[in-house]
Amino acid sequence: MRWQEFSVRCPELAAAARHRFAADQLVLLGTIRSDGAPRISPCEVDFAAGDLMLGMMWRSRKALDLRRDPRLTVHSLPADKDNAGGDIKLDGRAVEVTDPDPRERYCAAIEARIGWHPTGDYHLFALDVEHAATVRFGGDEGMVVRRWRPGGPVVTEHRAG
Repeated sequence: MRWQEFSVRCPELAAAARHRFAADQLVLLGTIRSDGAPRISPCEVDFAAGDLMLGMMWRSRKALDLRRDPRLTVHSLPADKDNAGGDIKLDGRAVEVTDPDPRERYCAAIEARIGWHPTGDYHLFALDVEHAATVRFGGDEGMVVRRWRPGGPVVTEHRAG
């Protein structure tokens, strides 16, 4: 499901992801290479036109991976080994965005964030969320995992640290 619907169905995980991605301004993007091996790449994300958008340089390897096989993972950047802010992980599929209106809204969002906007050709994908999870460590609760899949509730699991 697209970001806007995910935000309605799972507001607490969507809010955590939005906050974390805005603070970090960079995520780790997992894609599948043509030989089937995993690829991890840094990627900026922006929220525009009701979607979580991933913009990429024209013909970059990660963009070509997604055009061939849209499965992906978006993972927050851990600040350090303790990662007090926790992890956010979203799994799903990339949907290539070619319509001018959402592309213009993406350009406005990235320009508002960093004072720059893409020129020339670039790839733009929206995330279709199929699974979401947060993991937080520390405190009296130990490790707290919150998971969601479409059709189900958010499940919270406490594990000893």
